[in-house]
This record gives sequence, structure tokens and C-alpha cells, in this order.
Amino acid sequence: MRPLAALVLFFAPFPAWAQGTAADYERAAGLSARFAGKVRRDAANVVWSPDGAELRYEVEVGAGRKEFVAVTAADGTRRVVAAGDFPAGPKPPAPRPRPPRRGVSPDGKWRVTVAGFNLVLREVASKAETPLTTDGVEGDAYAADVFWSPDSAAFVAYRRTPGGDRRVTLVESSPKDQVQPQTSTYFYLKPGDAIPQAKPYLFDVATKAAVKLTGNVALFDNPWDLSYEHWSPDSKGFTVLVNPRGHQSMRLLRIDANTGHVTAVIHETCATFFDYSNKLFLEYLDGTNELLWMSERTGWNHLYLLDATTGRVKNAVTAGAWNVRGVEAVEAGKRQVRFRTVGLDKDQDPYHVHYARANFDGAGFTRLTAGDGTHTLTPSPDGRFAVDRYSRVDAAPVTELRDLRDGTLVATLETADLGELTRAGWRAPERFVAKGRDGVTDIHGVIHRPTNFDPAKAYRVVESIYAGPHDHFVPKRFQPQPGAVQRLAELGFVVVQIDGMGTNWRGKAFHDVCHKNLGDAGLPDRVLWIQAAAAKYPHLDIAKGVGIFGGSAGGQSALRALLTHGDFYTVAVADCGCHDNRVDKIWWNEMWMGWPVGPHYAAQSNVTQAKKLAGKLLLVVGELDRNVDPSSTMQVADALVRADKDFDLLVIPGAGHGSAETPYGSRRRADFFVRHLAGVEPRR
Repeated sequence: MRPLAALVLFFAPFPAWAQGTAADYERAAGLSARFAGKVRRDAANVVWSPDGAELRYEVEVGAGRKEFVAVTAADGTRRVVAAGDFPAGPKPPAPRPRPPRRGVSPDGKWRVTVAGFNLVLREVASKAETPLTTDGVEGDAYAADVFWSPDSAAFVAYRRTPGGDRRVTLVESSPKDQVQPQTSTYFYLKPGDAIPQAKPYLFDVATKAAVKLTGNVALFDNPWDLSYEHWSPDSKGFTVLVNPRGHQSMRLLRIDANTGHVTAVIHETCATFFDYSNKLFLEYLDGTNELLWMSERTGWNHLYLLDATTGRVKNAVTAGAWNVRGVEAVEAGKRQVRFRTVGLDKDQDPYHVHYARANFDGAGFTRLTAGDGTHTLTPSPDGRFAVDRYSRVDAAPVTELRDLRDGTLVATLETADLGELTRAGWRAPERFVAKGRDGVTDIHGVIHRPTNFDPAKAYRVVESIYAGPHDHFVPKRFQPQPGAVQRLAELGFVVVQIDGMGTNWRGKAFHDVCHKNLGDAGLPDRVLWIQAAAAKYPHLDIAKGVGIFGGSAGGQSALRALLTHGDFYTVAVADCGCHDNRVDKIWWNEMWMGWPVGPHYAAQSNVTQAKKLAGKLLLVVGELDRNVDPSSTMQVADALVRADKDFDLLVIPGAGHGSAETPYGSRRRADFFVRHLAGVEPRR
């Protein structure tokens, strides 16, 4: 026995140790209470005075004790004030309204109404009515939400046809108010379904008739959405932004008010998709007959100044190998725009949000933030100053006062104190970078270790995945409170989060990996990232496989990992996954998978690939999920049964989307990894 024991010790790089015990579960459950209220001097509840001359905020200085601070904006002078002197502050600005869709003309002389699916023009003074259309019928009717020209001489109205009427029915097995199950049905279009259609019609008040549209009328066909409706101040033209179904072009179309001739002010196309849910920005600059337009035409998301009549690009407002993350403010009088950026600093995480300003002519680019972290600005009402709070997952928040004229630092107001938090055992996630599948592109992620981490021990690795193309998902801001990821790590795992190719905000080429390819999920990049981390840190034990879990799109990706990379990922928990993009909601899936629905949808489906399952799988679904049709999970289960594959299925009665985040679902997920990755019975 002694020689055998010696051999075991010689070949085992780490000593055996208990994990997933009842004590581990208890410690994980207590993390939130353990770390609550342990961060000191982190500025919160910033309030500006209406004139922007002063700001106030509060900080925690001890258990249950707060300090209230007033700051003079001009020089950053701070003074402590009483809690009662803390002002309510100005109301936040209202969202920018769309043009009014009203029946009454601007001069008050005319009203448009609908009678029997057709439009009627009424003279307000005499109440005389004139039918404008007679061909409207049920299912192809004119709508009364009209857009009047400023001079009241014309208006544009939509004629609308409804789309499909697909319904999803759910069965609630165990209602709280009755013994018998009950059903509920809701509207839910899926990829390929017929969508509502709208087409604009121009009407002339003097002739009391429609003006026939000519020219590029076909560019109105098959719209997913019509938006940004706008009359020129001189009433000579009406423009509307058309987002055609399939999302491979954007068209700003202008209707000449006198002739009805349609011209394309903007007609931008791309081979993959326009990310209209994140990167659509249009600002009409009526005073100079110009437009501000956002586009990825260079491979990076930037702003452009265009002629509002011809669409000619006058100049790029921003440019470079970085992205505009969003527009904060347009100051037409100063001909300046303030915006958020990502990727601006090559020596920082490319996902860190910074703020900048530029002139409409592309000159005068000015950085408004500087610190190494991801930033949030709270501007003064007059736009002269701003409070800048920035942090990282591994760095305490810093709060600064900055002058928005040139971005200079007026004063550092606070740097959060993490002493008490770290003494309580809090451990910051570690940022880690490795090369992706092309050997060139940096892939960013974080590593979470348990609070009782011991580098002399071995830890199985679990990835928390969400690869939805609409954003990036690795946390960037300081967060002292633990989530599901840290609670799982506390059971004796190292848990990682990674943004692979196909996710957003790293440039068009990085993003386009997802196009008609959601099954990819960046998994080739994730595997390489984990392997690189394990090469650097021997305590990351990946020799016998890696675990993975996620919900919604993350559930789809977690299962996909076992189907396509089963030699690397060996245990997965897939919650409420959109496993077949033909079964999920229409907008999200057609956005990335395209339209019409073709064979590529089936190729990306976990249902069609279920026969390739290797490893241990737990499928979780809430029976009342209204985000992702629960049938998506059940169809995977059916395919696995038909393929004679072993798997576990947990249906949680009464639960909706994200059922694995319920206390029971979360505990079952943790148990699954302890049992099948750590190889021990949980909570013993």
C-alpha cells in the first residue's frame, strides 16, 4: 500500500480536498449579507442645483452612517452639509418626442378622421366632410395617425395591413388560487411569420385628394419599421426612415410635397445586418438642412454629417478604430455633439465607456474622461460641468468633477475605500486577456475565485456564458455584491466569463461572426481563452473537461458547447434556451439570423444537432416563460429522447423566464456541477 500511496502523491499535482459541502453552500448563501454595507466613501445620489453652480451627493462613512457633501462646481470646493439641506434636484430631461400624429392641422382649420377604414377630411369651421379615400377595407385600412406639414397644406397618412396572429398557449399546472390547471394565451410572432405593413400616402388639402407617389416608391416595400417621420420647416418635403425586413439596408426616403416624387436621401446597404436596436441614430438639423447619421460603413460605428436633401456626406464627425457607443447630446447652436465611446484607449479594456465631444465638421475632438475604467457622466443642467464616476471590476470607484468645455479635471471628489470589504473576505475578479481563433484578436474575460481560494489546490472550471449579439456581457464595473457566478465559485470552482467573437462593440468584423451563425457563440475563442488561463494558472483544472451554464441565449450556447465542443465542455446547465431560432421571438432572431428563414436556421438549431450530445446535461425551463417559448426546450428534450441520449430535465411549475435563477433552480444548478464536475454528492 505504501508504494501505491507514494505513486498517487507523486502524480497528483494538488492534494485532494472537500468541496460542495453543506458548509460551502452555507457560506455561498451568506455572501450578500457578509459584504453588504462594507464600501465606504463611494459617492451616490448626485444632485445638481438647477443653475449648475453646485452639486451634492452622499457617502457611507460607517455602518448606518452617511455624510452629505456639497461642492462648488467652479472650483471643486467641498463642504459637509446637513441631511436636511440635501435638495431634490431638477427632473431628468424628458425623452425626445416623435412628431405628433394628430388629426387636426397646425392651423386648426382641418381635421382628418377615419370612417369605415377610409380617411375623411373635415373643415373644422363648417364641419363639411370630404371623403379622401374609398378603397380602404378591413385588413388594409387607412390610419388616422397623420403627419401634417407645418403650413397645413398637406399631410401624410399610413395605410396598414396586419401581420400574422400567432399565439402561444401556456399551461399553469399549479395555480395558487385553484386546484385545476389553467391556460393563458399571448401574441408571439416567430421568424418567418407575416409582419404588419405600413405604406405612406400623401394628401393635398387644396385638391382634397391623394398625390400619386412616383420615383423610388418600391423602397417603401416590406418595412420592418417606419420611423423618424419629419417635415422640412418649409413644408416642401416629408422624410421617413425605412428599416426593411431582413435588416440589410437603411433608407431615409423623401417625398416631395408638390409632386409626390420619392428620392432616397440615404440608402445604405450591408452584407450582414444593421444593428438597428443599438446603433441607429438620426438627428435632423433643420436650421442648416443637414443630418447627423450613425453608420458602421467603415467597420466601426461612427457619426457623419450629411446634406439633408441629397444625402451627400459632408464629412465624418468621428473616425478611427473605435466605436461611438451612443449620443449623449447634440448642440446645434454650437455645432457640437457629445457621445460615449468604447475602444478609444489602446492601453485600456476596449469595452470601457468613455465620453468625448466633437464638432460637426469633424474637428475639435475633445476627451471628457480619462481614468482607466468604465465611466458614467452626470452633467450639470447647463452642460458646463459633469460628475464622472468610473470603476473596474478590480478597482474601486473614483468620482471626479470635470469641466465639459475641455474635459479638464476640476477636483477628485471621492475614491471609494474597500478596506472593510476586503477584510470581510471579498475578492475582486481577475481580468484576463488571450488571443482568439484568428491568433490576433484579443478576447477579454474575467476569472472568479472563491473567497477561501488556495493556490495550492486544484479547481474545476465553469464558464458562465451569454453570447447574445446585442451587447457584450463580461462585467466591467465595480460590483461588491456577489451574484450567481460568485456563489457558484464559493462551492469550490473557478468560474469564468468571456466575450467571444459575435458579441457587440468590438467592430463590425468581430460582430459579424454571429450572422446566420448563432450556434458559434464565440465558442472557439472561449476554448482558447480558458486554455490560455489554465496554462498560466496551474490551479485551473481543465484536464477532465469544463462546465458551462447560461440562460436564454446563454442556455442555447451552453447546450451548443456540448454538441460542438464536447471534447472540452463536459457538463452543462441550459436554462430557458432559445434552442431553435425558428421557435423564438421574431425580432431578436431575424435581427441576427436574417430573413427569409432558410436552411441556415435548421443548421444552427440545437434540436437538429441533439444527436451529437456528449457529456452531462441539465435542461431547465419555467412552464410560464413568456420570453422564450418553453416549447424550445421541450423540442430539444424530444430530440434527445429520439436520439436515445441521457439527460436531466427540470420543469419548474409557475416559473417564468430565467427559472434557473429562482432559489430552487439555482440550487439544482449548483448541485449538478458539484455532482458531475467535482464528482461528489452536494451538501453532504
